[in-house]
Amino acid sequence: MSKRSDLWFNMVQMVATIEADLSKALQASHGVGLSEYRALQVLARSPDSELRMQELASYLKLNQSSVSRMAERLERQGLAIRDLCPDDKRGVYTVLTQKGRELVDRAVADYEAALDEALKAQGRDDLIPA
Repeated sequence: MSKRSDLWFNMVQMVATIEADLSKALQASHGVGLSEYRALQVLARSPDSELRMQELASYLKLNQSSVSRMAERLERQGLAIRDLCPDDKRGVYTVLTQKGRELVDRAVADYEAALDEALKAQGRDDLIPA
């Protein structure tokens, strides 16, 4: 393999390890995984705290099926609801609930601390300035 391929492989492994650490921290502290947390973050930053399912899928780089299952999990926890688009009954929105917003607000400090710790553990706390 080329040096470039080796470097890319190492970077992918580092990111996967950091993401696993973030997911564990969020699950332990807040009962959500990394994908769910990112979905809640995206919704919190969106106008009216809602997005069409395909827009959410695009932001998260997940397929429609994965986002549908995630939205169902978020709904079961009361963190988001799914709502039909008033203009197009085929369109479905995911809407952040107050409980979901509160979770994002509480979790952000734990997420940041876990990210800092994971970057340090990889010896790469220089990658993202504080």
